[in-house]
Amino acid sequence: MDTCACALELLGMLVYVGAWLCALTTTILPQWLTMSTALLPIESYELGLWETCVVQDIGGMECRPYDSLLGLSSDIQLSRILMCSSLGVGVLGILVAIPGLYLVNSCKEHSYRTKRALTVLGGLLGMVSGVLCLIPVSYMAHFAVIHFFDEKVPDVVPRWEFGDALYCGWGGGFLLIVAGLLLVTSSWCSEVEPQPVLQQRYQVMSTALKLSKRSEYV
Repeated sequence: MDTCACALELLGMLVYVGAWLCALTTTILPQWLTMSTALLPIESYELGLWETCVVQDIGGMECRPYDSLLGLSSDIQLSRILMCSSLGVGVLGILVAIPGLYLVNSCKEHSYRTKRALTVLGGLLGMVSGVLCLIPVSYMAHFAVIHFFDEKVPDVVPRWEFGDALYCGWGGGFLLIVAGLLLVTSSWCSEVEPQPVLQQRYQVMSTALKLSKRSEYV
């Protein structure tokens, strides 16, 4: 296998794992949206997928999980489903892509095309996971922008702004897509299916015998 293809595989897997950890962090963090009020500047509020938090300037932080699943807004429920789906698809892609790596001694009894197919499938699952991660993050950002510039809301009313989790989610989703592209590209850059040394020697010897027989006939 080409050295460039091996490097792309390793780079793709490293980016894959790092991006999945970013998506996991985004799902857990409560800082999806933040809000601070001028009436009470010592406190700020944070909104996440699983809980809401009140942060004080003196360093205190109190978080409370949502009381009921049915009482959640459709935005939070949809974001939960998509982020959990992104994590599940990402784990599946990693598990599928690892046996397809050239440096992993697995699937040797099968053809080289099987390993390439596993690598491509893992890369495609990584790209799907990245898209599933970007959708809820971008949707929540769109929700914040629409309500921030809503002219019907008075200026004194506090508004939600972007939290750290959104930036982490954008980075994780983008890197998941990049990792999938790297894995797919590595399979395309790989050389023809390698053959065992004995089989190659046998082919060389058979070719030499054929050439010698032709020379005798001539």
